[in-house]
Amino acid sequence: MEVAEVATKMAATSLGNPEGRVLRRMTKINKILEDDVANWAGRRVLVGGWVKTGREQGKGSFAFLEVNDGSCLANLQVICDAATYPLAELVPTGTSVLVEGELKPPPEGVKQRIELKVDRVLEVGPVGEKYPLPKTRLTLENLRDFMHLRARTNTISAVARIRDELAHATHAFFRQNGFRYIHTPILTTSDCEGAGEMFQATVLFSQAEKIAKELKENPPPSESDIEAAKLVVKEKGDIVAQLKSTKASKAEITAAVSELNRAKEAVSRLEERYKLKPGIPTNPDGRFVFDSDFFKKPAFLTVSGQLQVETYACAIGSVYTFGPTFRAENSHTSRHLAEFWMVEPEMAFATLEDDMDYAEEYVKFMCQWLLDNSKGDMEFMVKNYDKTAIERLKLVASTPFARVSYTEAVEILMGVTEKKFENKVEWGIDLASEHERYLTEVIFKKPVIVYNYPKGIKAFYMRLNDDQKTVAAMDVLVPKVGELIGGSQREERIDILKQRILDSDLPLEIYEWYLDLRRYGTVKHSGFGLGFERMILFATGLDNIRDVIPFPRYPGRADL
Repeated sequence: MEVAEVATKMAATSLGNPEGRVLRRMTKINKILEDDVANWAGRRVLVGGWVKTGREQGKGSFAFLEVNDGSCLANLQVICDAATYPLAELVPTGTSVLVEGELKPPPEGVKQRIELKVDRVLEVGPVGEKYPLPKTRLTLENLRDFMHLRARTNTISAVARIRDELAHATHAFFRQNGFRYIHTPILTTSDCEGAGEMFQATVLFSQAEKIAKELKENPPPSESDIEAAKLVVKEKGDIVAQLKSTKASKAEITAAVSELNRAKEAVSRLEERYKLKPGIPTNPDGRFVFDSDFFKKPAFLTVSGQLQVETYACAIGSVYTFGPTFRAENSHTSRHLAEFWMVEPEMAFATLEDDMDYAEEYVKFMCQWLLDNSKGDMEFMVKNYDKTAIERLKLVASTPFARVSYTEAVEILMGVTEKKFENKVEWGIDLASEHERYLTEVIFKKPVIVYNYPKGIKAFYMRLNDDQKTVAAMDVLVPKVGELIGGSQREERIDILKQRILDSDLPLEIYEWYLDLRRYGTVKHSGFGLGFERMILFATGLDNIRDVIPFPRYPGRADL
């Protein structure tokens, strides 16, 4: 046995593969096309992918296939002879193929740098009908009607790779900076934002449907049915009493007691069914009763993992969570989704200034990561969607962010005369997207961090400043998107936090655990949230957030 084969089998065994099976390794097309041709010419490879275009040549003696495996935008030209496989089954667009052969430089004068001469076709996934995606370019909006197929297009596959790289960059950045990754719950009983726009998680409706069906198929007992059953219990009870008084045998008494117990159980079942009512149980004031719900209390899909991840920040230091969040906001804008992903770091012993520092470095890190690792996909975005996309990444990656207080930002915007804003600018408003983009694109011409917002427009957990009017909050604004990050120093003083909860009309009791973090070893801590899809919008230059998430959920649509 060859030394290399022995080593491979030993490695397989050490990885939990006791039989030492050698995995079939396919070569990714990006490894071939992005390397020096000399390193691949003459090598045998196994390639799996989908035919983008195929055509028979030489009077049907061979076929050219443009095969893509999703590893990059570029296709590998594959040549297959008719003697190797029936060409008519290979050339339709969308056909999947697993082929093996030798890589060779093509003839001079063609655009390909290397091509694969196939001598074995191992698997074929045929296209039996007309392929639903035409070769002519579909709009991104139309592609949303082909949610299960749109990943096969150049744009959506490029977005998927960019998204993957940004996720990788996220974990790399926080790992390099000593953060721990914490998985926070998707189901929660607390509203982080206090806005009430939450999807409720309940089984009350399914229970109500089940009961309605049951009552229809098997009507509930009447009061006379229950009274009759109770008479049987009395009769059985009298028999037991009589047997005991006459000192009957133990066997007779035991049998009679068993019959009495069965009669009592029958009454209990009838009474339970009698209580069954169609619909969801409510209180006299009309509110739903959650005693029979799964969690015995109202539960929701989370709008943020921040509150929960704070519990770990107050125990093990710097942490972050990265996962899906949900908001039942009936918005049809190009910037809103019902389900989206958030990156939320939280740092113990950190002030607002620390928070701003981490946010700035994180955004810069991601921009540089794409410049280093997504060249082909970013060039595609520049060519097809936003000519300034790469320039924007370079600007953000290399430029110190401007920092300005909310009050100063409002004063700057109020002094603008060359543009009329749709939303009036005055102290106390929540800055609109047009204000944010004007600050970063026109005034400062680079990313801007706005800090110390009015307390009335920010969440209860943000630290109240000494002026009693503002909180230690900050937003990172970037060109193209506006707000990319929102964060704050958290309120660590329990009395002030209690009052802020009450002022927000939130029930104090469900935040007792959150207050415990202030009761037992309170610590200054800060954190922020980055809308992951907004970061992808910023990077790619695409206009609609529905095109940068694999399966967008928005009002009226939850496909797949």
